[in-house]
Amino acid sequence: MIKIGVIGLGRRVSGIIKQLVALDSACRVTAVLDPDETGARERLPEADRQAATFYSSVKTLLNRGRPDALVIGTRCNLHARYAAAVASAGVPLFLEKPIATTMRDARALERAWQSAKSEVVVSFPLRVSQLCTEAKQQINQGAVGRVEHLLGVNYVTYGDVYFDRWYRDYNITQGLFLQKATHDFDYLAYLAGAPITRVAAMKACGRVYRDKSLEPAGGDPDAAYYPQVGTPETGMNEDSSSALLEFANGAQGVYTQVFYSRNDAATRGATISGLHGTLRFDWYANALRVIPHSTDSKPQDFAPPAGVEHFGGDAVLVRNFSDVIHGRAKSLTPMRAGLESVYACLAAKRSAETGRFVNVQPVTEL
Repeated sequence: MIKIGVIGLGRRVSGIIKQLVALDSACRVTAVLDPDETGARERLPEADRQAATFYSSVKTLLNRGRPDALVIGTRCNLHARYAAAVASAGVPLFLEKPIATTMRDARALERAWQSAKSEVVVSFPLRVSQLCTEAKQQINQGAVGRVEHLLGVNYVTYGDVYFDRWYRDYNITQGLFLQKATHDFDYLAYLAGAPITRVAAMKACGRVYRDKSLEPAGGDPDAAYYPQVGTPETGMNEDSSSALLEFANGAQGVYTQVFYSRNDAATRGATISGLHGTLRFDWYANALRVIPHSTDSKPQDFAPPAGVEHFGGDAVLVRNFSDVIHGRAKSLTPMRAGLESVYACLAAKRSAETGRFVNVQPVTEL
């Protein structure tokens, strides 16, 4: 039996764990740290609901539970703190994104894992989705030539979740660059073949989602109002935000995310271009097209099977985590990727606050 320890057992991690035990029958959840024991037990795989032991601290979970692998799925502002606390445990870790929400926490996490010998699988399913994997293969095969420019877009049709659930708490999310764009900055850097080194960003807050009590009588009837979302002055999640990106290899990028889109307006994907061609894909359309720039070549299309969670990426991450636990593979989404993404997100957040270009903190300890 492989003993899995879980720190923070919410809905997202519950789904990952259920996929893991369904894939790998040797894995059993035996140790849990979560203040809501009743709710957490209900979210466990049925076979583990009674047998799992709940602990009150990381120290007791590690010393008494002695897990063979760990999963961290707490609220976002606690990811780094717990991940740093288990760095010396020497066991594989599945870590939810964003792996940190402040520079202080990110730097502490990087230092904690400097000498760690275990693998970390960061929850970046877009990077390992079938469309992104195909895009990377096409780029590696020279479909566009040297990558010169990347355009990433994310028109989110479920944006209400960031304002009418716990995500609305800015103290937890620190904004939607960290909460949402961390996925996109990761896959864009992966496709560019280099980390993001400089960012110029802007954001719009409180124009669509805001506290109804702040709106004067006769205000905009189309505005979406939610209580306790904060204000632009005190801090709140964005209605939309955008960034100019510079990569270490000289490529340039543009990224934008919009949270008040609805219905068929959903779009998430990228356009990558070079001298020899343009590659374009959209996860919602479930389609990828490579357009050669030469006049004697025809476009090529690719469409993977549809209807899978996180566009197929979650299944890949779970399989990879299982392989990491058994020593069969290295992480496809390692700690370095998580840190590079969060440093870029923190730079975007800072840039949007100051109106200036901001250099991205490089990963120096790993």
